[in-house]
Amino acid sequence: MSSVPLSLSGISAHHGPTKVLDDLNIEVGAGELVSLLGASGCGKTTTLRVVAGFMTPSEGKVRLGGRDLTHLPIHKRDIGLVFQNYALLPHLSVLENVMFGLKQRGMASDLRRSKAIEMIEIVGLTRFVDRLPAALSGGQKQRVALARALVIDPPLMMFDEPLSNLDAKLRIDMRVQIRRLQQAGERTALYVTHDQEEAFSISDRVAIMNAGRIVQLDAPEVLYKRPANAFVARFVGFENILPIEVVARDGSEATVRLSDGTEIAMSEKEFGPIPDKALLAARPEGLLLGGTPGGAIPVTLGLRTYLGRAYQYHCAGGTGTLIAHGDAEAPQSPGQVAHLSINPAQSAILPFETLARTEEDI
Repeated sequence: MSSVPLSLSGISAHHGPTKVLDDLNIEVGAGELVSLLGASGCGKTTTLRVVAGFMTPSEGKVRLGGRDLTHLPIHKRDIGLVFQNYALLPHLSVLENVMFGLKQRGMASDLRRSKAIEMIEIVGLTRFVDRLPAALSGGQKQRVALARALVIDPPLMMFDEPLSNLDAKLRIDMRVQIRRLQQAGERTALYVTHDQEEAFSISDRVAIMNAGRIVQLDAPEVLYKRPANAFVARFVGFENILPIEVVARDGSEATVRLSDGTEIAMSEKEFGPIPDKALLAARPEGLLLGGTPGGAIPVTLGLRTYLGRAYQYHCAGGTGTLIAHGDAEAPQSPGQVAHLSINPAQSAILPFETLARTEEDI
């Protein structure tokens, strides 16, 4: 089946009196894989349920290609679904589970068997065709679920946290396999996860969700390097976010002042445009021990943890708690006074906004 685009426009949805999706809009291109990423309760699984037909939106439209799916029953949407809990039929063998959707569609016995065996071979389970789900590992069950969803050749694939029950190595192996099969068939796909690394590794674009809305929808590389605001920045690993104010400019060089009065020189050649008031976001790798007084952030070192490639420090200073990295070959002791320099490659300039205080700042 040829790929078709998915469109959600103006979608609102409620659980009882609680609005869980709020005027949500998203376009997934034909053959594109878009992940919905966010914390529990952000609305990502509800979005999937609305598209699949398990839930009817109170407002808005769901379209797949030229079809309006908004009020179609589940069985008429022709969507391939892969669930977190596999949802295999326990009394059926691997082969029978994979054939099930084809049987429901009225396909002749010989044809559905040959198609199912071909798909089982693709996911590497030929030796297990006669086994029941209870005799399979978690990774094998998830490959059966994937084969069952793909064998019907649906215009849209949807994945609901499909790897969360697997161990770390299996998660990596399965996400590679999912991506390979999705790209090989040029299948349009919507993928729900709370795991940033998983979403970034598997997706053409990622939608960061919060409170039933999409906060930013971009390629993984854009989200990683250029988050749109403080919420997205924190979500993708910029743990340090500091208000800054430009107090002097000299061409592309700016002197900025932090909330504790510390002044630091920053180059727009390295950081990009720096508005008069902005937020400086830095990953732990973006604040490095070893700066010199007068041009860096003064802190007192606290908790130290070893990461292999570096030591990570929780630091106390006039701007609040900061998380920084130091040389793995030269550990420093808690209680020492240090200065943090800013690594532009692991930092970003964000639009100014008033920041909520975290527990560590209180």
